[in-house]
Amino acid sequence: MPIRWSRCLPLALAFGLAAQPVAANPLEEQQEALSAFSTHMAEEHGLDRDQVNTLLADARHQQDIIDAITSPAEALPWHRYRRIFLQDDRIAEGAAFMDEHRELLDDIADDYGVDPAVLVAIVGVETRYGQHPGQHRVLDALVTLAFDYPPRADFFRSELEHFLLLVDEEDLDVSGIRGSYAGAMGIPQFISSSYRHYAVDGSGDGRRDLMNSVPDALASVANYFTEHRWREGEPVVAPARVDNTDRVDEFLDDGMRLNTTVGELRAAGIEPEGDFDDDAAALLLALDSDNETEYWVGLHNFRVITRYNHSPLYALAAYQLAGAIRNQDEHNQ
Repeated sequence: MPIRWSRCLPLALAFGLAAQPVAANPLEEQQEALSAFSTHMAEEHGLDRDQVNTLLADARHQQDIIDAITSPAEALPWHRYRRIFLQDDRIAEGAAFMDEHRELLDDIADDYGVDPAVLVAIVGVETRYGQHPGQHRVLDALVTLAFDYPPRADFFRSELEHFLLLVDEEDLDVSGIRGSYAGAMGIPQFISSSYRHYAVDGSGDGRRDLMNSVPDALASVANYFTEHRWREGEPVVAPARVDNTDRVDEFLDDGMRLNTTVGELRAAGIEPEGDFDDDAAALLLALDSDNETEYWVGLHNFRVITRYNHSPLYALAAYQLAGAIRNQDEHNQ
């Protein structure tokens, strides 16, 4: 059955869009590609081609989105990136958030086996516990990146496809959804494909509302981790002492793959702090600190966090924020 985008209303009214005069739009130069995308949505998903064209025509090119994606925070050195998130006020807010939602977090931990402090840290890094979900209209972000950012156009066209389907499935107001410059949305900043595949109804109201529902957001992050094989109770990452840096480069891997074992690292003079089995799969990080290089050994659960955001800086900052929140929460009790 074809998807119904509106119920006897023009598309612009159904999605709350308002026609208004605008400046010249660089996307107008992409009419052939936009038209082909509309045809694809019609043929593949049964959407009305003219309605999709109308929706895409409402999207506005945003140059600041292009600027942001070409210079992300993850490009900063570790010592600067870390300071963004490991701040006293963000830690205190995280502990307060954990206390406020303690029963919910305990229930989610029982259901999914994911550390509550890690869940809180993820939403703390992403949106400061839901306070800052983003200012860009997701439609503008995805259309801008899908049709005016060649390096990742294929990825963002796929996300735009998921977004249009998500809007219908969840009965969302496309014009009111705001998020990051990359089109991530809601308290946990899910991209559209992740929203469709991993979001769950944590409140029991029959909806998956990541924009407004803390239970849905936290349960969805937990489900995401579980689906990516988070192992309950296992370690995440540990600092390492390196006695000889001559062999460090052979273990570094930009793809964040578990390309070695703790035993192999130890044999090369790289010793993680902690009691880990030699057979444990591992990866090695070398990060710029203020005056030296920090070495860290990531384990399976660290790799899982990098599936949420591929940056090792993100994963380590989230892990450290989780530990700081946990400590503050214990101190407050």
